[in-house]
Amino acid sequence: MQVYEAPLRDMRFVIHELFGDDGFGNLPAHEEFTPDLIDAVIEEAAKLAQDVLLPINASGDLEGCVWENGVVRTPAGFKEAYAQFRDGGWCALASDPKWGGQGLPETVNKLVEEMISSANLSFGLYPGLTHGGTTALKAHASADLQERFLPKMVSGVWSGTMCLTEPHCGTDLGMLRTKAVPQADGSHRITGNKIFISAGDHDLSENIIHLVLARLPDAPPGVKGISLFVVPKYLPKEDGSVGPSNGVSCTGIEHKMGLKASATCQMSFDDSTGWLVGEPNSGLNAMFTMMNTERVSVGVQGLGVATAAYQSAVAYAKDRIQGRALSGPKRPDLAADPIIVHPDVRRMLMTMRATTEGCRMLSIWVARALDAERHSPDAEVRQRAEDMTALMTPVVKALLTDLGHETAQIGIQVYGGHGYIREHGMEQYARDARITMIYEGTNGVQALDLVGRKMPAHGGRYLRSFFHPVAAFIEQHKAVPGMEKMIEALEKAFGALQLSTATIAQKGLADPEEAGAASSDYLRLLGLVAMAYLFARAAKIAGMKKMMGQDPDGFYAAKLVTVRFFYERILPQVAGLFQAIKAGKRSMMELPEEAF
Repeated sequence: MQVYEAPLRDMRFVIHELFGDDGFGNLPAHEEFTPDLIDAVIEEAAKLAQDVLLPINASGDLEGCVWENGVVRTPAGFKEAYAQFRDGGWCALASDPKWGGQGLPETVNKLVEEMISSANLSFGLYPGLTHGGTTALKAHASADLQERFLPKMVSGVWSGTMCLTEPHCGTDLGMLRTKAVPQADGSHRITGNKIFISAGDHDLSENIIHLVLARLPDAPPGVKGISLFVVPKYLPKEDGSVGPSNGVSCTGIEHKMGLKASATCQMSFDDSTGWLVGEPNSGLNAMFTMMNTERVSVGVQGLGVATAAYQSAVAYAKDRIQGRALSGPKRPDLAADPIIVHPDVRRMLMTMRATTEGCRMLSIWVARALDAERHSPDAEVRQRAEDMTALMTPVVKALLTDLGHETAQIGIQVYGGHGYIREHGMEQYARDARITMIYEGTNGVQALDLVGRKMPAHGGRYLRSFFHPVAAFIEQHKAVPGMEKMIEALEKAFGALQLSTATIAQKGLADPEEAGAASSDYLRLLGLVAMAYLFARAAKIAGMKKMMGQDPDGFYAAKLVTVRFFYERILPQVAGLFQAIKAGKRSMMELPEEAF
């Protein structure tokens, strides 16, 4: 049985205490969203996740989506859940009020996304992709297109997708062949085939609005010749109601390892009417507005699955009896002790716990930067926040999904043989989490983006948005009583990151393959140091609260134990990553192709 209770106490700690002062200042645009209001929102989201979405998670995985005669049907309960989700205003949570959104901070939206991902990752893809689509249309579409599509997409009455990949090309979008032929009325005729389109067709919304990458007749080759078009499944009428079919069809759905309740579609566009979004041949830039939003959200998906896996593993470890504690029986009234008494089970559970708490802090830090980038009245703050999101977006996407999958795998190990069978639901988490490491750009591509684009950008300016606050924190807290050992460990890890950065910069200038060979190790190294910095900040707050006697529920004491475990058991991975980066590409690239 899958277990999930939204971790509201830790969420409140992160959003209200940890980031009460994060260097980005107050945002006047969000002044109305008081802590009490935010708490009310996440409490209601928790009820929705626990009471509506979780009960159809395992059943949705078992039934899956069905494609019949060109029509996709979602599993039992999904239509009703989506209607409740839409009517409750959850689709519009973080969208612009101009288009009917509620305008909540991205920090709050990410907490809600985490809860949805924990309870039912497949369900979350349907509204999640729509939110990404509205972000791209708001940033790049004409006023006419915005008026035509945004209100109903923001409300969730219409849903959205992004259509990039084609059968013959994956990440290399420069090879795409979908055509866009201009028409006299300013529209375009779109013809081509796309694959791996999440939520490409379903029965949840009245209309599905596709953002499609295609080529104009005179487009230059490669990625410089890609344009973006908005192509609805059904053409809207003048009054905004759904009109005739637009030559958009689902030709099949993928039979996947996981996310079976989320329809991954093969899509055909046959002389479909579409409208240009943004400038001709600038489609990739416009699409990346959506993809960047989605990359952070995908990282949060990894966190969501990890949290659900952790909670389920804890529940099982407390209930399953097997063997006796090494220090002597703990439950002499039972035939054996619960397995949670065993050190190796504790190792696994504490790894899962520290992972989820570290990932939550990192995701909300980046979400806070997103809010500052969009809403700060201070140009300097906006620039620093933009630098921060540019640097950390690939880290959040890749590290959180890597750790999400690793955590689900650990959960299976806690369950033993029972984790490997469907009955308990743990194996679903591992299957569902696996795709998050692949879509929105594989994690290897994220690492290449980090070292190839973000690290050298503007003379290393993006890196300074992270390095400077970490260095300042270390300097300010070296002599704080009780924090000395932790700050020393943080300083050593930070030093390894700095040396790794210099090594990659030096070798990469002479040989790009050196940077590529180090990229994945460097991304994890940067992410672990970021978590260590955030855990140190958390420890400072928790230590003060505990010292002042303000810990009636033991939350801060537990936080300090988790911090200590992270520093003693997880952060030491940094040394191995540093050694791997220093080793360079030789052993990786030396073997001739024919020897494989």
